[in-house]
Amino acid sequence: MSLLNSDVADLLTEHLKAGTTEMSPTDLRVPIAHFVSEERAAKERELMARLPVIIGHGSEIAERGSFVTREVLGIPLLVVRKSDGTVGGYLNICRHRGGRVADAPCGKQRYFTCHYHGWSYSREDGGLRGVPYDDFYTHVDKDRHGLHTIRVEERHGFLFADLSGRQDWDIDDWLGPEVDAQLAPFGLDGAEIFLDRSFTLDINWKIVLDGAIDVLHPKFLHPTGVGKLIETNTSVWRQYGRHGQSFSPRTRMGDAARAGEPTDASFRYMGSNLFLYPNSMVISTPDHVEFWTVWPDTGTAGRSTTQIRFLVRPEKRDERIERRIMRSWEILEEAAVQEDWPMELTIQQNAEAHPHGTFLYGRNEQSCQHLHRELAADLGD
Repeated sequence: MSLLNSDVADLLTEHLKAGTTEMSPTDLRVPIAHFVSEERAAKERELMARLPVIIGHGSEIAERGSFVTREVLGIPLLVVRKSDGTVGGYLNICRHRGGRVADAPCGKQRYFTCHYHGWSYSREDGGLRGVPYDDFYTHVDKDRHGLHTIRVEERHGFLFADLSGRQDWDIDDWLGPEVDAQLAPFGLDGAEIFLDRSFTLDINWKIVLDGAIDVLHPKFLHPTGVGKLIETNTSVWRQYGRHGQSFSPRTRMGDAARAGEPTDASFRYMGSNLFLYPNSMVISTPDHVEFWTVWPDTGTAGRSTTQIRFLVRPEKRDERIERRIMRSWEILEEAAVQEDWPMELTIQQNAEAHPHGTFLYGRNEQSCQHLHRELAADLGD
C-alpha cells in the first residue's frame, strides 16, 4: 500500500543524498517547569477536556446494543452503540446520588441501572426511565434527570469525545482533509484491536510523546534495533492544522538514495507517524496500524499512562501476518520499554531535581516542536 506521498519520498531522497533534512525557521525553547509544574499540568488536563480526544475504537462496541466503560482524565464514561448504529456517550454517574450506572468494562444492555437505589437509564438517549418509590419524592422530573451527555463522533474507526459536554464542534473541521486523506486508505473503521497494552510511567506525558516522534535518537539510543531500520536526522514534516505527520526514511531508502538507485513512497522505503493533537499517534505499517494515546495523570505532573494498540483488518489476518505483527511488537517493546522509557525517566527525574531553564528543540526537530507550539497557543504561553 502506498503512503500517498510521492512528493515526500522525492524530498527524503534528495535530503539523503545531500546529508540534510527539512527544518523549521527557528529553534524552540520550552521551560523545564512545563514538565514538572502541577499548575501547568492542571491547565493541560483542563485543555484536553475541551478538545476532541480519542477515547477508543469503534470495534470495542461493534454490535448494536454493546457498551464500554472507562475513565478518561479522571472522568467516568459510558460509551454505547445505539440501535441505529450510531454512538452515544454519557457520564457514568447516576443523577440521584452519584453512583456508577454501569460497572462492567464492557457488555451488551438495553438500559443501565445504578445498584445503589435502582435508578435506571435508557441506552438510546441516556434518559431516566425508572425511579423506584417514585411516590415518595416531592417530584422527579425524568426529562431533567437523564444521564449527562458527552458528544462522541466516530471517524476512521476512532471514537472522538469532548469531555466538556460541548456540542458545537465539527469533526470535519477538527481533522481536516489532509488527515482524512492519510487515514482513509487504511480502512480503520473496519479494523479490530489485535493487541492492547497499557503502561503507567513516572514520566510527564509530553516527554513520552517527544520520545515517540523524535527523529534524532534512533542510532544513539537504539543502535542494535530500531537504529538499524530507520535513518537518524532525516525527515519531512507536514502540518495539517492542529495535527501533523512526520515521514522518515528506512535505512534501505538511505542506501538506495546514496547509491543513486530509485526509491518510492512505499513501506519498503519510508514510514510515517501521524500526530493527532493533543495526545494520539497513528503509525502505519504494511500489516497493521500502531495507535498510541498518552494520557496525563490526574494526580501528578510526573506520571502518565501510555496505551498502545495494534489495529488490523480481519480479512488480512492469518498465521503469517500474526507472526509478523508480533515481531513488530517485539521490536517496539524493546525500543520503548527497554530503551526509550528508561531514558525518559531520567529526564523526568532530572527535571524534578533542577526545574530551571529550558529544553532546546532544534530546527531539525519539527515533529517535537509541533506539540509544544500548539499547547503554547492554546494556553497563552
